[in-house]
Amino acid sequence: MPRAGPGNCARITETSRTTRTPVQFVAAAVGAVFLLVGIAGFIPGVTTHYDEMSFAGHDSMAKLLGLFMVSVLHNIVHLLFGVAGLALARTNGGARGFLIWGGVVYLALWLYGAIVPQDSAANFVPVNGADNWLHLGLALGMVALGIFAPSTERGGATARM
Repeated sequence: MPRAGPGNCARITETSRTTRTPVQFVAAAVGAVFLLVGIAGFIPGVTTHYDEMSFAGHDSMAKLLGLFMVSVLHNIVHLLFGVAGLALARTNGGARGFLIWGGVVYLALWLYGAIVPQDSAANFVPVNGADNWLHLGLALGMVALGIFAPSTERGGATARM
């Protein structure tokens, strides 16, 4: 290991920096949004009919931003999805996998919402029409970002994490 000195300090600092690639940045941003949505789901006012929130099921009448049905379970899933996104964004492969497979999960949720009647006991998530359209948009967007977001730095070199 080289001795510390005026010239070496700058070199050590320069090589110890980590640079996120575009796919890592996007995955971290998506994860952060999920984390914020999970937190917002527990805030009265941001979530309307907060006093009517149940742990799970279609009888939870709470709505995030007055539009998207949420329950305690739904909010916990958002929180866990956000933490997973932030953790997986540490590597290119993890970031890409989070975006693609997360998009596949949201495609499955969209299909679930399209098939299961909203007032059915099988609607345990719960989801409504607004959720269904959001899930489809998330599915398509996340998969597209996972496929097309670059895994390299601007200069073309692969980032080291």
